[in-house]
Amino acid sequence: MLIVSYDITNDKLRTQFSSFLSKFGYRLQYSVFKIKNSDRVLNNITAEIKGVFSKKFSETDSVIVFSMSKQCKVYSYGYARNEEKDLILVS
Repeated sequence: MLIVSYDITNDKLRTQFSSFLSKFGYRLQYSVFKIKNSDRVLNNITAEIKGVFSKKFSETDSVIVFSMSKQCKVYSYGYARNEEKDLILVS
């Protein structure tokens, strides 16, 4: 799993970046995405960040990509706790 966290001051660039990340995973919090990891996905994301987005970042913008192993433990509370469970509706 990849966790991508970002802090981008420019509204238009931040929207473009979040749209880009939504192609690979889903939003956990406003500026945090969870993405299923593979070498290909990690390479695509980092190449796009380096090649396209980093040129547009201001000095205060930041992006952090966490590559999590299967041994990492994730503790979720509140609404996030329910994101990991399957939901079955019977009508």
